[in-house]
Amino acid sequence: MRIGVDLGGTKIEAAALDETGKIVARKRVPSPQGAYAETLRAIIELIRQIETDVGVVGTVGIGIPGAISPATGLIKNANSTWLIGEALDKDLCDGLARPVRLENDANCFALSEAVDGAAAGCGTVFGVILGTGVGGGIVVNGMPLSGPNAIAGEWGHNPLPWPKDHERPGAECYCGLRGCIETFLSGSGLVRTYNDANPATTADEISNLAGKNDPSAVSAIEIYAGRLARALASVINVLDPDAIVLGGGLSNIESLYHRVPQLWGQWVFSDQVTTRLLRNVHGDSSGVRGAAWLWPDREAVS
Repeated sequence: MRIGVDLGGTKIEAAALDETGKIVARKRVPSPQGAYAETLRAIIELIRQIETDVGVVGTVGIGIPGAISPATGLIKNANSTWLIGEALDKDLCDGLARPVRLENDANCFALSEAVDGAAAGCGTVFGVILGTGVGGGIVVNGMPLSGPNAIAGEWGHNPLPWPKDHERPGAECYCGLRGCIETFLSGSGLVRTYNDANPATTADEISNLAGKNDPSAVSAIEIYAGRLARALASVINVLDPDAIVLGGGLSNIESLYHRVPQLWGQWVFSDQVTTRLLRNVHGDSSGVRGAAWLWPDREAVS
């Protein structure tokens, strides 16, 4: 049995997967805010509750909003800032008295969709998170790619490629730079585009208005699709993935799946583009599923 844990900013969710990948038990609790020790206890207690429910001890994988620094062994780049500088993997191993695997949550999303989701059977998969922020994860031959700096897939903090004059220098990003892809393709980026000529609203409302053929919303979505096409074209030029899978709230904008592939060919350095742009299959379950799959078949226990 595999147990996956999705450690989010507002909730911690755990699920157990059987040998077929079916979720057989699932629990969630609110994330303790600003309290590392309480977060650690909550994760350990969730895992123990899951194992009590199913009556089996399993492997444990954790998806986190950050990464383990190869330089220090401590958590870095976490928007749940109370995790930063902590030895979360070691502390969990000690608390559970067994090995635990940690991976960035975007990599867990990509792994979930690569193993038995939208991109099942694909050799190289780029998983995209389009939501409050913009993240990405890479899976090659069923294994997540982290890189020597533990930042593989962090496309959101590259500059928007082939920018137009009015897109320079771009909005300020929390990372300290301007014009990052995240500032254009996050939910707030779409709202900013729409609000150039309209009252403030949300990304969901803009999507709904576009579905009703509201001209301003349709225009904002078209601008967004063009920017997404440019950003993904640069990924294709470097990674050449078999499939790109979209996740996060903005992945529900239906028009992206046909419009973006119509556009990205003008920036991809190839005579044709066979990379597929796919909607995720597992949705909100991808985090816990991908974390569980951090233990492949040959290493999982039952």
